[in-house]
Amino acid sequence: ALACAAPAAASADPLARGSALAEAFLAGETGPIWDGAAPALRAALGTPEALGDLRTALAAGFGTEEALLAQTWRHAARLDTYMRLARWSADGEPVEMLVTFDAEGQIAGFLVRPAAEPAPSSRLGYRSQAALRLPVEGAWHVVWGGRTVPENYHAADRGQRFAIDLLVLEDGRAQAGDPAELAGYHCWGRPVLAPAAGEVVRAEDGLADQPIGGADRAHPAGNHVVIDFGAGEYGFLAHLRAGSVAVAPGARVAAGQKIGECGNSGNSSEPHLHFHMQTSPVLGEGEGLPAQFLDYRADGAAVARGEPHQGETVAPGL
Repeated sequence: ALACAAPAAASADPLARGSALAEAFLAGETGPIWDGAAPALRAALGTPEALGDLRTALAAGFGTEEALLAQTWRHAARLDTYMRLARWSADGEPVEMLVTFDAEGQIAGFLVRPAAEPAPSSRLGYRSQAALRLPVEGAWHVVWGGRTVPENYHAADRGQRFAIDLLVLEDGRAQAGDPAELAGYHCWGRPVLAPAAGEVVRAEDGLADQPIGGADRAHPAGNHVVIDFGAGEYGFLAHLRAGSVAVAPGARVAAGQKIGECGNSGNSSEPHLHFHMQTSPVLGEGEGLPAQFLDYRADGAAVARGEPHQGETVAPGL
């Protein structure tokens, strides 16, 4: 299922705090996590001793952490999540640790699990046949993008293997004012453009935009448009604002033509634009295809042909 959670800048430093808590936990010091836990997490854990038992069980199952592979964090729906990827001694496979902080800075969630792996793909060396442009105007921040799971959680899904999520940051923040107001998000209502010429094969509208933190899992893509670019390439533009879809199935569109507006419909926790390309016009079928965009800027540098990566600020035009 297409599921998008769009990280943005946070007011605190969840990376440093999460790293410190993880290091303490790995050293057998479970007190800092218990002391900082929100009431709901304490209720789920039971007792400080139960948290210690969890640490013991993890050591029995995974061994000890041998190599830190990556640390990052994301912000979504007023929650900051620290993510730690490391190789453990038991079987050498990556293990992921997640520490989530709520708006008050309390620890709302703590999880250790085997890390997701990128979905197998026969298209790693594929070059896009369509002349793709970025589906937006102006500068947008890449919150998920790349070929590894830490930089792009979509990579674990076969169809969305090379997807990107975009939103707009101003002064390092995705929104201004009341964080519960959709219209306060800088990307809200901005035009979404056809990345290349093609024929619209699906256009869905009329689904409500979700409140911040909500999710419509029954309609994962929300209001969306699917464009057949030819040569077996189908582009999905998802989470469009309710009532904004401006094209219908069967219509021919030109590259750069407005097809809708950025919204928060479907399985989306906050406003952003999701784009991916695959070999089938049906979500959940087919295989994901790399999407190489032409003639754009990434962090101010000219890119003649490339794939946007997490953390970059991208804009069309050289």
